[in-house]
Amino acid sequence: MKFRLKPEELQRIAQLVEAEKDSIYCTLGYSLNLENGELYDHLSEDGAVGLEAQVLAILLSHYATAEATPKAGKLVKYGDLPGGHAYEKAFVNRAVQPIADAFGESPAELIKAAKMLGGIALDVGDAAVDIPTFQGISLVYILWQKSEFPASVTVLYDESASHYLPTEDLAVIAELTTSRLLKAQSLIRDKKLEIR
Repeated sequence: MKFRLKPEELQRIAQLVEAEKDSIYCTLGYSLNLENGELYDHLSEDGAVGLEAQVLAILLSHYATAEATPKAGKLVKYGDLPGGHAYEKAFVNRAVQPIADAFGESPAELIKAAKMLGGIALDVGDAAVDIPTFQGISLVYILWQKSEFPASVTVLYDESASHYLPTEDLAVIAELTTSRLLKAQSLIRDKKLEIR
């Protein structure tokens, strides 16, 4: 599928991700050709992209207007981002709780699924991962598995994330990342993809 991004947006994204404009940019299990806008889904058997790709295209279009900003080194919850408090309950329902429900009894699968998206394991909670979404914006998921209490998850952003995307878009990128983690988990359980 070709994105409907303008050539200047693709060029600006290439600058932000520090890539050549004719190279491939990988994010969340997708590969985007920065020259022609073609998208490939590595979590799909045939590489075809679905409706999530339209969401990704909108996010990338907004991201193309960002100015690169150094990471602040301070992790914050969604509610601590500018204006995030108003949408926090919906954010938890759409981006956080599905991870607790899906991985609460199998924290090791969260790490495997995150690796499929380019994420790395962290040594926090029962399982934790740092998943790069767009250059400069990564999400940290920390999971405490189900035991005598229900599973719980915290999703954190570097404080600088709001320099790249509006707070509403940061919620959408977390929802998309959660959706991709669930899709990766499904593939792991179906044993359709090897995890290295």
